[in-house]
Amino acid sequence: MDLAGQRVVVVGLARSGIAAARFLASRGARVSATDRKEAAELPPEVLRLEEQGVVLELGGHRQQSFTSADLVVVSPGVPWELPELLAARSAGVPVLAELELGFRQIEGPVAAVTGTKGKSTTTAALGAMLRQAGGEVRVGGNIGEAVTGLLEGAGPDTTFVLEVSSFQLEGTQTFRPRVAVFLNLSPDHLDRHPSFEDYARAKSRIFQNQTPDDWAVVNADDPEVMARAAKGLARRVPFSARPGKDEGAFFDEGGTAILRLAGRTESLFQRKQVRLPGDHLALDLLAAATAARLLDAPPAAIAAAVASFSGVEHVLERAAEIGGVLFFNDSKATNVDAAKKSLEAFSGPLLPILGGRYKGGDFALLRDVLARQGKAVFAIGEAKERIAEALSSVLPVFACTSLAEAVELAFAQAEAGDTVVLAPGCSSFDMFRDYAHRGRAFKQEVQALAGRVAAEKEGAGG
Repeated sequence: MDLAGQRVVVVGLARSGIAAARFLASRGARVSATDRKEAAELPPEVLRLEEQGVVLELGGHRQQSFTSADLVVVSPGVPWELPELLAARSAGVPVLAELELGFRQIEGPVAAVTGTKGKSTTTAALGAMLRQAGGEVRVGGNIGEAVTGLLEGAGPDTTFVLEVSSFQLEGTQTFRPRVAVFLNLSPDHLDRHPSFEDYARAKSRIFQNQTPDDWAVVNADDPEVMARAAKGLARRVPFSARPGKDEGAFFDEGGTAILRLAGRTESLFQRKQVRLPGDHLALDLLAAATAARLLDAPPAAIAAAVASFSGVEHVLERAAEIGGVLFFNDSKATNVDAAKKSLEAFSGPLLPILGGRYKGGDFALLRDVLARQGKAVFAIGEAKERIAEALSSVLPVFACTSLAEAVELAFAQAEAGDTVVLAPGCSSFDMFRDYAHRGRAFKQEVQALAGRVAAEKEGAGG
């Protein structure tokens, strides 16, 4: 794909847009980068794009820039039906997702991971397994570095392990992973996608260009995933939480991760080696191990990677223990189903912090686990009234004006042996830049609380 001299417009100047603009400028394209936000609202890296010759159009979009371009590249956060994008398509201008642009430059194998919950853990674990096997591996996409930021110096022997979201996949055309992993599918991002079917269709594009030479690692316990995978051409390898007799991956009754394929049965790792809380995260590692094996990682390397894998930030991340009360950060639990899995990962009394910007789902799905283990719920953000309406018949729900207040109140209600977990079930955009900003804010509040408790204890002792 020759980009030299091409007039390219990059739409959306968060992480992916910045990476795309840098990459395009490095390849000799004439780049304009546009965002509806003003300069003061954007990361400082945006202004530094001008040093590479990128023309910035901030505070709004100019339709003429779109319709006169040779190519438009879209960041994942930009709605695909943006009027300026519709105008560009009508004018015959190619419009590509940043993921698609990056994929067209890749020479080596690609493994892609999608699903409603568990993408980051699975992607990071798969990258760790392949690195343990000795390969040159680059991990990114929807986590870490954007695809176009991973390309420099890559060659045919470089394996790309990419987390891919529905926002990224909806703008793909030729994207074809050698191994596609589809973890699960439940309602999410319905504030962006018109319906669950639209969301599911975007996710399913991960299979669209695969051939019988490719692999699809799919959740046998999720009927929606299996139905979507059945429409693809790739060789399917199901994984399941239940022992099976047919081909696929599963944990046997002794807790060994088994892969049965082409008449051969192999042991990949032991369930007891998994350092992460919750059965759903162990299942994510099983999916990652299956994909790693399909990419020729030896079982010994997979087992070694599992034994040392401590998870990813903002996914059931242990933040602190204060006075015998545990604090966990699961800020990446951005929908109700993910919040449910987060709560089910614990066996003791729970004081969850829920809320943010509602994006679909039914908080009543949390009633059973909270009736068993919950002591109180601390609701934040725009969704707090909806949360109270769904859950106040089961346990006390405290409406909090800030995350700091929620942390403070939760600790006041907790006893030694209890767990306070941030499992929002919502997006973060009402109060924070993104889930990572929310997770870091939670950890900062917890550390500040720990400092106050330690100071009070020292003062009492003195």
